[in-house]
Amino acid sequence: MSLHAMKASELAKKVVNKENLFILDVRNDDAFEDWKIEGENFEYKNVPYFDLIDGVEEILDDLPKDKEILVVCAKEGSSVMVGEMLAEEGLDVSYLEGGMKAWSEHLAPVKISDLKNGGELYQFVRLGKGCLSYMVLSGGEAAVIDANRMTSIYTDFANEKGVTINHTMDTHLHADHISGGRALAEETGGSYWLPPKDATGVTFEYQPLEDGNTIKVGDTNIDIQALYSPGHTIGSTSFVVDEQYLMTGDILFIDSIGRPDLAGKADDWVGDLRTTLYERYQKLSENLIVLPAHYMILDELNDDGSVQEKLSVLYEQNHGLNIENEDEFRRTVTENLPPQPNAYQEIRETNMGQISPDGEKKREMEIGPNRCAVR
Repeated sequence: MSLHAMKASELAKKVVNKENLFILDVRNDDAFEDWKIEGENFEYKNVPYFDLIDGVEEILDDLPKDKEILVVCAKEGSSVMVGEMLAEEGLDVSYLEGGMKAWSEHLAPVKISDLKNGGELYQFVRLGKGCLSYMVLSGGEAAVIDANRMTSIYTDFANEKGVTINHTMDTHLHADHISGGRALAEETGGSYWLPPKDATGVTFEYQPLEDGNTIKVGDTNIDIQALYSPGHTIGSTSFVVDEQYLMTGDILFIDSIGRPDLAGKADDWVGDLRTTLYERYQKLSENLIVLPAHYMILDELNDDGSVQEKLSVLYEQNHGLNIENEDEFRRTVTENLPPQPNAYQEIRETNMGQISPDGEKKREMEIGPNRCAVR
């Protein structure tokens, strides 16, 4: 048997298609427990690489003979060495090219729909982090919402579609991943929009994104209407796109709601969160399709790999939208907060322009799961 390289894009297809896969993760126990590759039909075994330096004989009985085995490590090197030993034992083995760092950065577009007045809407799914970003295309122009730092995926896609990115927007100041919005605007010569209430302390110029702003995309007038919706951050702003879609940022997810504590103000912002969810969104059309900035669990992915659901369905099924008593809501939110995202303070400072880490440091800062939701 020989050892094969599996690209992150191939692994992503296995996740979406719910294929069977056995993952041998050779990172340290704490890294594996903190964050691993999720798949509905995946099986796992975690054995640190240092336990396998002298050979793989002791784990052979724990590995399947009739399933594809993928060896995973942080950067690639350790998984190659373990994979070679397993291949010598006659097993069908692959290693993840680029390791968990490559998995964290993989980003792929999924078409959401054609828009009413012409144009298209795409969702970019980052499976390794649960991040969701968007591109609205119309009349030779494009707007990108909640861009990740891997900007080439957006510029390459825009070139493929023959459009120019004229606007980039962040629904809020992100704390779990590094925004690519400002860098993308600089690369394309477009405008970068940010809610001013989240921009205290930023070191760069931006277009203030405020309640009622209308941003046109292309000559077919795809309206992006800004809706102030605080709670996750004080400046969180949602978008109604083409009167069909509600981009909720990190305020409302398919299976959960946003956490209000990443600036250390949970007790202050939980009331804003409730007002947004139980009053501001209630005034909107229940036929709007919710497009969040993250997903929390694989069950939120649809069969086509997209993450979307009608607002009326969420008001029926999302527990965070069905807590009638305000005190109970406050307790539920503040007592069910997950750990803070890894390096979240450094990520906030990077997104404010206060620090400028190099590319490798940015990768390290983002390693780990997204933790934007109330559990």
